[in-house]
Amino acid sequence: MLRASLTRSSSYSALLRRTMSTIQAKPFKLALVQLGGLSEDKTKNLEIAAAGVKEAVSQGKVDLVVLPEIFNSPYAVTAFRKYSEPIPNDLPAQAGSLESESTKALSQMAKENKIWLIGGSIPEIESDTDHIYNTCTVYNPDGDLVVKHRKVHLFDIDIPGKQTFKESETLTGGNTLNTFETPFGKIGLGICYDIRFPEMAMIAARQGVVAMIYPSAFNTTTGPIYWTLLQRARAVDNQIFVAMCSPARHPGASYQAYGHSSVVAPNGDVLAEADEHPTIVYADIDTQLLASTRSGLPVTVQRRFDVYPNVADGN
Repeated sequence: MLRASLTRSSSYSALLRRTMSTIQAKPFKLALVQLGGLSEDKTKNLEIAAAGVKEAVSQGKVDLVVLPEIFNSPYAVTAFRKYSEPIPNDLPAQAGSLESESTKALSQMAKENKIWLIGGSIPEIESDTDHIYNTCTVYNPDGDLVVKHRKVHLFDIDIPGKQTFKESETLTGGNTLNTFETPFGKIGLGICYDIRFPEMAMIAARQGVVAMIYPSAFNTTTGPIYWTLLQRARAVDNQIFVAMCSPARHPGASYQAYGHSSVVAPNGDVLAEADEHPTIVYADIDTQLLASTRSGLPVTVQRRFDVYPNVADGN
């Protein structure tokens, strides 16, 4: 009993410190760029993304801009290898050291606009293994690549008569969880299907993130049912902001994205949501809302780690 009490006390203290650190994060403005007009032309897709980022910043001060999942390539298992590019493993990587077309373009977008950029996701090839990953890259305002997240959970579904898609036919799942530090707080990363697995958001929240952000491309079968529900669940369970950025719907594409890029507050309120058309979604991330939500319902410091294990690496 004494050991359990000490463990619980230690966990409580650690979580309280992280909670206070999160609440002390600074307010920031987030923009989700729901890109339209994407095609099989990678260079053109990167140009569309650059224009979208520039437009987002032109509307006023924006601190963090997000692009959608697999925006530089068709979202098809047959396309991932063809469009794949190498991405450095040794991070941070300075802007001038980046070699692939997409990482160079994304780095330039961040540097020219002086923003933090979550560059959606792109197909990555790992030369040593020949594995292909669905990878999100993040750039600081100097254009340096600071972190990458490889999609952990691959989208393999078979809904009879509605939707069949198996990313594992081409892709390999990542095996790390990733966050990054900014002047306005710590941000956690996931990609699309990762949001269905609550452990990722739980761990990130206990490590002090302000928000979990998921470049995504739900389809028109699962989107209407689960898109908002999953974001609200992850936000409320962990008392953090949650955002998902999708491509716009393209009637001629083989894969129909749901769209509806959106931002959800720690109390479950939907702060902003797009429809299916090309647009930019803005949200002011008010860290005082974190404080008021957590002080009113202090679930982040009421975890019973003497009853169930702490998934955040024992901390």
